[in-house]
Amino acid sequence: MIKVGETLPDVQFNVPGPEGMKPMRTSEIFAGKTVALFAVPGAFTPTCSARHLPSFRDHLADFRAKGVDAVACTAVNDHFVMGAWAKDQNVFGDIIMLADGSGEFARAVGLDADFSKFGMGPRSKRYSMIVKDGVVSQLNVEEGGEYKVSSAEYLLGQLS
Repeated sequence: MIKVGETLPDVQFNVPGPEGMKPMRTSEIFAGKTVALFAVPGAFTPTCSARHLPSFRDHLADFRAKGVDAVACTAVNDHFVMGAWAKDQNVFGDIIMLADGSGEFARAVGLDADFSKFGMGPRSKRYSMIVKDGVVSQLNVEEGGEYKVSSAEYLLGQLS
């Protein structure tokens, strides 16, 4: 599992946007910026839609006030699903939706999980992190089934 002080691996995400999907590498997204990144097991799933994504949507201004340049969400879903979820949650254009359709990023950072017993297959663990110029400065990984340390409120409390 990736640790504080380590650089994110350079992999490709598919990012939904107004003109469709744009392939973007980790280095493009995180270079020279402070980014609050959170991961969910799946778009449109109950906790992710009712609590996790809304916590970041509701605190966008607070993150900006603490020097965060962007807020990004990743999930092992395709860009069509991530784009539809962004529109459904009214965050399209406010939160960068990083579609990790094949789970390459989740595996590369060691935060992948097997959700086969729920009929969902390979997914990402639920977590949040602060990434400064591609380097992890805070990392909060949830225990299975939990939603505590990956919330926007918890992550904001770690920013000075």
